[in-house]
Amino acid sequence: MLAEERRETLLRLVERRGAVKVKDVAEEMGVSAVTVRQDVRELAGRGLLVRVHGGAMSPSAAQAADAAAPAAPRATHALGLVVPPGDYYYPEIIRGVQDAARTHGARIVLAVSGETLEENQEQVRRLVAGGVDGLMLMLHAGLEPAERTEKWLAGLDVPVVLVDRRAGAEAGRLEQVASDHAHGAGLAVRHLAELGHERIALVARAESPNTPLIREGYGAALRALGLTPGPEYSIGPSDGSTSTQWFEELVRAVEAGDVRAALVHNDLDAVTLVGLLQARALRVPEDLAIVTYDDEVAELSDVPLTAVAPPKRAVGAWAVDLMRRRLADPGAPLAELLLRPELRVRASSRTSAAPGRRS
Repeated sequence: MLAEERRETLLRLVERRGAVKVKDVAEEMGVSAVTVRQDVRELAGRGLLVRVHGGAMSPSAAQAADAAAPAAPRATHALGLVVPPGDYYYPEIIRGVQDAARTHGARIVLAVSGETLEENQEQVRRLVAGGVDGLMLMLHAGLEPAERTEKWLAGLDVPVVLVDRRAGAEAGRLEQVASDHAHGAGLAVRHLAELGHERIALVARAESPNTPLIREGYGAALRALGLTPGPEYSIGPSDGSTSTQWFEELVRAVEAGDVRAALVHNDLDAVTLVGLLQARALRVPEDLAIVTYDDEVAELSDVPLTAVAPPKRAVGAWAVDLMRRRLADPGAPLAELLLRPELRVRASSRTSAAPGRRS
């Protein structure tokens, strides 16, 4: 059956019955539910029927339903949200999604991202089979190979918004909203430079998906200011709390006076570093000025830490807003949004570099 013939049949069913379910129509026509949902979106875009969760109504039936029960909200969109497992960074983004969905009457269906592409494909397949109208994907970092991941994203036949993730041109007609981590790292470097520090170290989590962007912003800011890059310390994975062994080289450099300012990603690592410095009778910010990246727990450190705060809740809220706009107008231009972090200055970086000891 050709697409237009199928859609004409769908319109006749809707007019005759007033309302239909996607699942029932798919069985009657002998096609997939995904195909029927595409037809419903197309016809709704032309104003020929009204989309409701799990199906469609004729415009007259929808109008009659509104008149009969004006106080009852019409069924709204179900949105699939795929998030990484157990990371302290992501709950704020999820809360932003929840708040925005609640405001607009959308329902969120949650799934946890797997570590392999196949696991993520299965999670998405289940969400789509369950009738979600669109997907907001915050996939597990580092899915490989990247080319296969982007090809899979390009082949999804429901609207997709990547959340705090970036994809290349091969990922197809999806939208993206993320924190501008490169800009945030630049804020940290400029703040430390304004305090007189000319040699700023970078301490970064090796496995974080944000590290390449933070490194990019760190380097760009140093070049713009005409500063020489400081040493970079890579913090590897550890069981439970951060392992102190990763900081030994940095602490020795602070003891020697070779490093006096650092951008540290993330808060938990920065808090651990403060404790190690204090155990060696080193002071923050006098011996080491610190700006941390994330601002989840930075203020709770023994020395409250200056921090770059990505707008996590706003990222989640914008993801819902982009999805709502896409569902309302499938032909609208695609959007890629970068939301800028802010710098929150606290005690850990307020002291200027001592005269004669600029670093």
